Amino acid sequence: MKRRTGTTAVAGWKGWWLALCALPLLAACGGNQFAYLDEGGGLTLSVVREQSYLAGPWKSTLVSAASPRCQKRHALEGLTEDGFQLKVFRPEPGVYILNAGKRWYVTELRNCDFQVYKAPPPHPGDPLGRFEIRNGNLEFISEKPAKR
Repeated sequence: MKRRTGTTAVAGWKGWWLALCALPLLAACGGNQFAYLDEGGGLTLSVVREQSYLAGPWKSTLVSAASPRCQKRHALEGLTEDGFQLKVFRPEPGVYILNAGKRWYVTELRNCDFQVYKAPPPHPGDPLGRFEIRNGNLEFISEKPAKR
């Protein structure tokens, strides 16, 4: 007959202790998302921001959707937490030009296409508003006041 030693209880205790210590790190992971809905066309631009671990980099993604035809995710490289702002312009219905600092993008919602501009467009279109971080949350701030 073999005797059991108390090492499994100690190892189990250490595992629980490590899991308990990891909870704040997992809880610190985050994400924000907010959408701009075009008036009356089923067109949506959403920005999704995700952080995989505490103090890790934020990954920003644009989701362009034209229900029920298409929905695609597009990576927005280089957009950081500090001063996050993505301006939205509309040169024509179904086409949106986005600006974040020196970066310019265009998305077309007939096929949910997405492209990066190498140079800023001369006339980006009518300003609709901007996605930005306010009080730790992602929001869309419209250029026009909301109708009451």
